[in-house]
Amino acid sequence: MLKLHGNALSAKIKLGNHSLLTVTRTNCSDEAKGSYAYLMDGQTPDSGYGCYLDFGGRLNNFSSIDGYLNLPLEMGYLEEGDIISVESSGHTNVVFRRNSPHNTILLTERCNHYCLMCSQPPKDVDDSWLMNEAMKLLDLIPKETGNIGFSGGEPTLYGDDFISLIKKAKSSLPNTAIDVLTNGRRFSDPKFAKAYADINHPDCLLGIPIYSDDPVRHNYVVQADGAFDETIKGILNLKKYGQKVEIRIVIHKQTIGRLVETCEFIARNLLFVDHVALMGLEMMGFTRANLDSLWIDPLEYKDILSRAVKVLNAYGIRASVYNHQLCLVNPDVLPNYVKSISDWKNEFVDECEPCLRKSECGGFFSSSKIHRYSDNISPFTSHAK
Repeated sequence: MLKLHGNALSAKIKLGNHSLLTVTRTNCSDEAKGSYAYLMDGQTPDSGYGCYLDFGGRLNNFSSIDGYLNLPLEMGYLEEGDIISVESSGHTNVVFRRNSPHNTILLTERCNHYCLMCSQPPKDVDDSWLMNEAMKLLDLIPKETGNIGFSGGEPTLYGDDFISLIKKAKSSLPNTAIDVLTNGRRFSDPKFAKAYADINHPDCLLGIPIYSDDPVRHNYVVQADGAFDETIKGILNLKKYGQKVEIRIVIHKQTIGRLVETCEFIARNLLFVDHVALMGLEMMGFTRANLDSLWIDPLEYKDILSRAVKVLNAYGIRASVYNHQLCLVNPDVLPNYVKSISDWKNEFVDECEPCLRKSECGGFFSSSKIHRYSDNISPFTSHAK
């Protein structure tokens, strides 16, 4: 698991709060230096950079450096082109990694849901600085970047500012695919859905959860009255305007009972969606607090998962199984199986050590390794299923 944020072991910086700096090992022009963090290599660098980076105090002597940041050794993976956000205290967040396909930008921790298994528990705070930072970050991300994500909280709570962000993403990164995690409810407003559609982004996918075909069950999972109806209206409005929509179903004890029926509901009523993701549980945030009412061993529901996938495949709906271990799904699911866990939080447990198919397996969330995973992990001793 990569460490994406940390407090500086020591620092002497002259930056504003949440300053964005691009990491470099290359000498820059004088006028550009202030926006870069220079990776120290033991030699005395040119002056004028936003700050100078070291890790774990390897250099030990900063007396001749004006503006240094000594980060934990675990963050020493930072490389040319990565982007960090530095607070005046020296606390540092890694907000973009140039060589990673898993860059997701947090826009807010506010939300109008209170999902039982939320991995990013909502906070009632003014964190609009995150949106401001994201707008600036779009100008720094390399144009050749293949994909980035936006998440929350609920990003659409920003209203018009969310629309402005997607417009900015289109203009700043015209060849970059965008994934947005949203509960979809704001798009039940036809004017908002139309304003989003009018951006005409060439490749922006909205990932929207539906946890049951039963409105009462869905509303219970998200802990919000009326959420199901607004979510469905939002999806219908978006597809009316030809926008890309992915339906996401997190599988746990509260959703497994009607998983097949939920997929049948999608097939009957939302056949036009672009993708359906059937997702394993992440052991973060509220999931840990509600574990007894959420946890179910994937081995127990693998036949139900097969039936759900069969329904989606039969109707020609593009479907994927995310966040599951290869040894805990039936062979008929493999054509839909995807290694999906972000690289910075993807690990394997000790039981996987002798497995000959680890390279094919999605592995575990780091949090699952710590808090809960199946007792039925069974390593493959041959490459045949």
